[in-house]
Amino acid sequence: MDSDLFLSLYLYIFIILALIAGLAFTKNIGPKVDGKSKNRSYESGIVNIYGGINSSINVKYYLVAIIFVIFDIEAVFMYPWALNLRDLGVFGLIEMFIFMGILLVGLFYVYKKKILKWE
Repeated sequence: MDSDLFLSLYLYIFIILALIAGLAFTKNIGPKVDGKSKNRSYESGIVNIYGGINSSINVKYYLVAIIFVIFDIEAVFMYPWALNLRDLGVFGLIEMFIFMGILLVGLFYVYKKKILKWE
């Protein structure tokens, strides 16, 4: 048992040393070009369409994305539930009604706060 423990310890030490050596090696052989064009932001061939670093994007875009993710996860949970509905029986049906009720409360909250209303 002790030999397995020492073998694992040697393996972890070897992996850590290999990572450090790889990072040091790539840092030393990599190009070192600094300049104005290297520090500019670049996204898929489009040069910063939103302005400078301090420009802001409307928060509503983020809120809509978060709400989309929440209701997308709902669909991910509903698919396996629908496949196993016969096995789950009445208990599974009640649990899904509770889950959908919680999400419906969240949807009413979003509607009440007028998060999806664009002005």
